[in-house]
Amino acid sequence: MATVNVYLTFNGNCKEAFDFYKSVFGGEYPYIGTFGEMPPMEGKETPEEDKNKIMHVSLPISKETILMGSDTGGEWSSNFKTGNNFSISVNAESKEEADKLFGGLSAGGQVTMPMADTFWGAYFGMFSDKFGINWMVNYDDPAKMQQHP
Repeated sequence: MATVNVYLTFNGNCKEAFDFYKSVFGGEYPYIGTFGEMPPMEGKETPEEDKNKIMHVSLPISKETILMGSDTGGEWSSNFKTGNNFSISVNAESKEEADKLFGGLSAGGQVTMPMADTFWGAYFGMFSDKFGINWMVNYDDPAKMQQHP
């Protein structure tokens, strides 16, 4: 069965917001990374002003729930709207389940990132459904996760 978490998007103040949430919930960041730490992608240079922005951060707030987030930047920043700056993040238990959920939920919506293997080792995609809700679907293949600690 898939798990669901909230993914928050910020316009440059993700680290500040997550440090605040951490001060309230406690805990530690299992991962926090910036856009500048991403491996280079052909034809896509990270603008200097975006390099220190948060690409991904996660903060477990209970056994079942992880608060996740990132900053927006570059071509994505024009879509940022306060009040609509979150996504529902679904972690599937298999690649097949990820494809099924992605295909079903994105029907009639707008795919912003098709399901694909990523540099961080996950099978991942994003879309807005036909009701305007933002979704992320993720599958962490245990075999790939062991190779990329």
